[in-house]
Amino acid sequence: MRLDRLWVHSAKARLKRWLLDEVVQAPWEPILHPSPTRLTWAALCTILGNLLFYWIWSTLLPQTYESLPVRVTIACLGFAFFAPSMRRDTGSRQSALVFAAICWLTLPVFFFWMYWMNGGSSVWLASVSAMLLIYYHLTDWRLATAGSVAGLVLGWLASHGALVDAPVTPAIPMENAVVIGFAWSVAILLGASSANLRRTRLINTLSTMGVMAHELRTPLATVNLMGDVLRNMVQQDVPESKRKKLDELATRLQNLVRSMTRQIDTQISNAQLMRLPREQSTIMAAELVQEVVSQYPYRSSRERDCVQVHIQTDFAFTASRPLFAQVLTNLLKNALHALAAASTAPSPGDLRVEVGIHRGKGRIAVSDDGIGITHDQQQRIFEPFFSTQAGAGNGLGLTFCKNVVETAQGRLSVHSQPGLGAVFMIDLPLTLQATAAPATAPAAPG
Repeated sequence: MRLDRLWVHSAKARLKRWLLDEVVQAPWEPILHPSPTRLTWAALCTILGNLLFYWIWSTLLPQTYESLPVRVTIACLGFAFFAPSMRRDTGSRQSALVFAAICWLTLPVFFFWMYWMNGGSSVWLASVSAMLLIYYHLTDWRLATAGSVAGLVLGWLASHGALVDAPVTPAIPMENAVVIGFAWSVAILLGASSANLRRTRLINTLSTMGVMAHELRTPLATVNLMGDVLRNMVQQDVPESKRKKLDELATRLQNLVRSMTRQIDTQISNAQLMRLPREQSTIMAAELVQEVVSQYPYRSSRERDCVQVHIQTDFAFTASRPLFAQVLTNLLKNALHALAAASTAPSPGDLRVEVGIHRGKGRIAVSDDGIGITHDQQQRIFEPFFSTQAGAGNGLGLTFCKNVVETAQGRLSVHSQPGLGAVFMIDLPLTLQATAAPATAPAAPG
């Protein structure tokens, strides 16, 4: 009996851990594999599919109930997938809400309603079963489960609530419940398994990268020691001509070590991409921005001088300070790369970091006058492993930034024109009602 109690206790603990890791704390994916191409196909299937099946079920193979106005209304919902605001950032919260609402209306609500209106006919039994598999393929299995339950209830209420004159149909056989239950359970199993597989692959890849990045600290420590040795040599009896060169070489080595150390910290943070720390504190935006800008490991004095900080209105927000500092470091690094790729040398003001209030939310904007980002790249720039720097970068920096910002209930967006630079905007909910007064003059990095 004691062994049985221990086994039950262990099983309950494992079940609780699984529920926390895979159901409660696992990140939601309202749009699986978001991309403009996927949205285009979803739109075409919604528009053309409803018109095609209306013709099939009303003319070619007539069913008990069909409605052209309802079919046209459902088909028109597909045009929302072509909205520029949605296609510009398929991973944004707004796009996710629109996608989830349209899928919910066009799939479980509509299909279950038609199932009840047609008296559970064999055609709509098969249609509902196929719908469940499609729905779980398009969105997170937890969202699909909640949406399917709500669609079942609303479909029944709509068909039995005198909203329309339902035709007289025979009683729905109980066997249908078994078939729908089987299709539903298979859809849940496939959806949960697919989500676990995607997360496991990403976590394993990022963990490996994190370990490799951590191992680079040892040779970097040796390089940093070499810089100290060179600085000590400068203090000895060395000719002035060599002293200056040795001091410059030591400075470059130590700047390189600082830069690589920041990159290592980024990679270790990226390795926790799917398990972001939940520790949060109140952060003053201006203080954080000035700290990150002043401590960034610039490669030259010209690069440092091109960065300017403008504090219009300070504000407070709640987030993880170390992670947010890494976000700003990533955005600065990307902006400096864009400037370096431009044909002209950077000059003061070519990279600007602005802090202010926009439409009731705090905004941190990182703007550069670099080469810009093409429209096609903007569609995918926040996707994991997608990089605009061919042969450089791992494509995880902006994905990490987006996850950190969204963990703070904020939004990261980009606006850019090729050849005219780019602006990355972080919009955050305010923690405090009171905000600091605008600065009298732009602050430059120290």
